[in-house]
Amino acid sequence: MTNKTVTVQASMADGFAISGELDGHKVTIDQPVAAKGTGTGPTPLQLMLFAVAGCIGTIGRIAAFQQKIELRSMQVTVEGDYNPAGLLGKPTEDRVGFSQIRISASIDADMTDAEKQQFLDEVCARCPLHDNLLHGTKVLHSLAS
Repeated sequence: MTNKTVTVQASMADGFAISGELDGHKVTIDQPVAAKGTGTGPTPLQLMLFAVAGCIGTIGRIAAFQQKIELRSMQVTVEGDYNPAGLLGKPTEDRVGFSQIRISASIDADMTDAEKQQFLDEVCARCPLHDNLLHGTKVLHSLAS
């Protein structure tokens, strides 16, 4: 199977709001009013964690369909710890990104807890975002020409 490329574009105007259109869906990220944003959308960190939860849920639905499991629902919680000092330009010994990300899932299906754990392990192993976080993906940045 050949690789696919996923591309998104984001634009900043006034303030902290960043917007883009993804397959016809307008998406806005922002900062809370208390952080001098306008609160018109989630923060980039929240959106990243939400994307992980959404990816796990999507792969869960695919895996359940493939395995003929009646997956009635799946609630995914993703938490991440970070020290904001680095992104604010303050000296810190901590990395700028999350130091730990925790994923918890509640699965409503006719399965034992052991089967649910095995299912979740498989789903996470198949989730591209989980894989990116777990294994670190080479990231390149450059000025647009």
